[in-house]
Amino acid sequence: MAIVISFINLKGGVGKTTTTVAVAEMLAGVFHRKVLVIDLDPQTNATLMLIGEERWEELNENHHTLAQLFLDALAPENPKFNLHKTLQYQVSNVKDLTSLDLLPSSLDIINVQDRLATIPAGRFYAASPINILRRGIRAMIEPYDYILIDCPPNLGIVTLNGLRISHGYIIPTIPDILSTYGIPQITKTIHEFSETIAEPIVPLGIVICKYNAGMTLHDRVIKDLRRYSKDARVFETQIPHKQQIAETVEFNQPDKFSTLRQKWGYAGQFEQYLNLAKEIRMGASKIIKHKQSHSS
Repeated sequence: MAIVISFINLKGGVGKTTTTVAVAEMLAGVFHRKVLVIDLDPQTNATLMLIGEERWEELNENHHTLAQLFLDALAPENPKFNLHKTLQYQVSNVKDLTSLDLLPSSLDIINVQDRLATIPAGRFYAASPINILRRGIRAMIEPYDYILIDCPPNLGIVTLNGLRISHGYIIPTIPDILSTYGIPQITKTIHEFSETIAEPIVPLGIVICKYNAGMTLHDRVIKDLRRYSKDARVFETQIPHKQQIAETVEFNQPDKFSTLRQKWGYAGQFEQYLNLAKEIRMGASKIIKHKQSHSS
């Protein structure tokens, strides 16, 4: 059974996409799991990190991105989305990492998302704007162990599509006031959405990203989060603010890196992302047990 986890924060620039990609690569490369990244963020950063700009432009020009899936919902009489041509296999610029796939995003999602509330209801009123992704990819999710979704920095319909198929969610954040301000809104809204669809969406935790050791503000915010965050725990692993992590967003060329350690850094960054992946695996195992107990 694929475990589906959304990564979300209402503020951009907090390390959301980098964390999504790093965890995906750890799960695929270290734990040898079959992993799919779904890029719902119209900024397309996860897509560019995993396949590069040249390949993305080719896919975008041929309508082989998730934007086309949402466009088809607006014009169902003339569907163009091709799941098999859109799904990109064996992505990443780490050599021999062969079990990581991608459903790419597009800037065109920006122009689509506000129109999704107006989609035709369909036969028996079965079409719903929050079920577009679920209906579009259900034929291919079974082979995966993990599906990680990079959500847009909002709680709009595109994000709800990601949450609709998610078993849990993670909130990456910089430990400062502006980046953590929206966390209560995220947990409250997802809880209400979960109750509305009658499906559990578990808050797996808050990930501290771009942490500056010894910075008073960061230390104080982390302390407050650990003490007062009631709806989502704070992961023990903290991702440091390092130049090499920032540089990983550049794809450059396939097989640029021989190992994940070379890509993410020798000064502790690789170990931090690996530890985070281990924590997430522990949280995912609880989701599996919860679902098994409810299905038996």
